[in-house]
Amino acid sequence: MPIIPAELVQANLSIERNEVQRRLLAGETLLSDTPDHLLEVVDVLKSYGEVLDAYSINLIYQAEQQFLNPLPIFKYLDGDLSPAKIWRHLNHDRINFEYAEYCQKAMFWHATGGMDAYLDSDAFAANCRRIIAAKRRRDPLLALLNPLFPGFLPELIRSAATTHALGQFWRVMSDLFLDLAAAEADGRVRSIPAVVEFIKDGLVAAAANPITYAVEIGGETLWVLPPEAGLTFLVDVAVPYVEAVFLRGMPFLGTVSFNAQAQQIAPDQAQFTYGALYADPLPSMGAGIPPSLLMQDMYRHLPERLHQWYRERTRGEGDVRVKICMSFQKSMFCVTNAAINGTMPHPLGSTDPAAQAANAAYAGAWAQRLGIARTDCLAA
Repeated sequence: MPIIPAELVQANLSIERNEVQRRLLAGETLLSDTPDHLLEVVDVLKSYGEVLDAYSINLIYQAEQQFLNPLPIFKYLDGDLSPAKIWRHLNHDRINFEYAEYCQKAMFWHATGGMDAYLDSDAFAANCRRIIAAKRRRDPLLALLNPLFPGFLPELIRSAATTHALGQFWRVMSDLFLDLAAAEADGRVRSIPAVVEFIKDGLVAAAANPITYAVEIGGETLWVLPPEAGLTFLVDVAVPYVEAVFLRGMPFLGTVSFNAQAQQIAPDQAQFTYGALYADPLPSMGAGIPPSLLMQDMYRHLPERLHQWYRERTRGEGDVRVKICMSFQKSMFCVTNAAINGTMPHPLGSTDPAAQAANAAYAGAWAQRLGIARTDCLAA
């Protein structure tokens, strides 16, 4: 799914910024409420939930069991080194954990939110010193590297902290998406507004979940993200994830020019528009295009109902990954819609002028960004 800057794409923007803001303030959903949209969103999120389960398990395994491993050649095997598992891995009969790492790198690079502020703190630096001291006593290579490159190991620990936090975030989201599918199957969810409300309630319920992370070195437990850091699910991980993966993203080699003179990549990361909500639905399946890996993973777990729905449209099986990509984009607008609703400064029904003004400003800021996204998918 090559991600191309919105300013280089002539899209049919069927929903303008003012309409995005109006819908948010009116409590309406961004995605139109149709039976087809309900089927697409619920089933593609069910597939995504299955994939996120594997992503979450692997990221947490990497952060805990492959911590500061200089040669993590078995990091995608989750500790299962059986010949059958290795053979399936070599034959690519597996989940593409490279995409999970792409999302982790995007969060780590864009570095937004409260967790990044903690990673810049003196308390985190002290934790790193304790961890490095314990690790150096058991790893001669790291003992040699640390004096030569004193910033190297703290940076790896920061990356591991982001990896573990993302694994915790996806654990919640996997369960939420699978619960959504179950709710739709038994009739509790019958519309797109009900989907957005279900996701919003799940995000709000998990909002205050603590984000903590510790490693064990030589039988001693050492904190990387301790409880006293006060990090929580929604503010410190979910919101930075939306910012890094849904909105900013990262440009891929071969999709835009990295030549500075071409000026196709903004010098300001905050202006990046390479995320999922801006993406052209073109999974090339070429090497090195991370979202193509996600589409393949979701294809492997596609519910038969949605798979049959795809077969009956346009090119049938021939462009199924493109169809998955388009459905996934619609579902991510629903998730974003739920996150916006759940973080609105005040209730939408408030009659207080100050509260109304704050809500309008908040919705306007989102409309400014979403107004140049692929809003043409919302009414299709």
